[in-house]
Amino acid sequence: MKRYAFAAAGLAALAATAACAPRMNRVRPIQTNGAIVRSTQDDDIARARSEGANEHARLAAEQDQVVGRALADCTPMLCNAIARGELAVGMTREQVIAATHTGPAAWEERGGGGITTLTPRQGTRAPHDVVSEVAFVTLQNGRVQGYAYREPQGVRLVSSAADATRQGAARARAEALLREGDDLALAGDFDGALNRYDRADVVSPNDPEVTLRIARALDKQLRPFEASVRYQLFLHQLEIERIHAYGDAYARYGAAVAEARNRILVIERDRR
Repeated sequence: MKRYAFAAAGLAALAATAACAPRMNRVRPIQTNGAIVRSTQDDDIARARSEGANEHARLAAEQDQVVGRALADCTPMLCNAIARGELAVGMTREQVIAATHTGPAAWEERGGGGITTLTPRQGTRAPHDVVSEVAFVTLQNGRVQGYAYREPQGVRLVSSAADATRQGAARARAEALLREGDDLALAGDFDGALNRYDRADVVSPNDPEVTLRIARALDKQLRPFEASVRYQLFLHQLEIERIHAYGDAYARYGAAVAEARNRILVIERDRR
């Protein structure tokens, strides 16, 4: 009898404990079996396209305003440069932005005391004009005094209208190649030096300085016939009569003329 009483008491206690325990709600499935979840990729793409179009429209409107202000106050020469998309000495900051088809956010600005330097903002695509990538722009009292391009031979500085011409650009590239050739010649690499000098001769033909360097390099390589031809070409390019007529203008070539004449005599004598 006692055994049944204890069992009944245990069941009653278990029932009481179960009644005090938290009740679990029935788990409801988030998605029924076999259901297809709709992709949001198309919505994401559409939203990105819309945001991109809005940003493009904003930038285009900003660019139009900049171009409008830039063209409102420019000389015919600067207006033509803006229309070509080319930098020019004398431009204002807004005209620089208009010519490079950029915005203020593309540039870092620093300076003071009337001198301002614009450099490409890090992490953005470097500004370009129709010529090349722009390395920096320097303004004095709000007007461009000079700018530089990044080119294969290095940084080319433009500080005058003459530097911006095709002839000026060719001259700057030739000078860079000549410097490379001189460094190689000093290191004893005359093959490399001749390579740079020949390239400079293509970029800036009929340049006596280039011809003289080629002649000297050939002379050092013990190639007398080719060196003699180049020395003679050097003298021809200088036009000796003009040297006598304009001695001051050609005075810096005096020693080179004497050198070229002497080497021709020596080479011709050794060939006999």
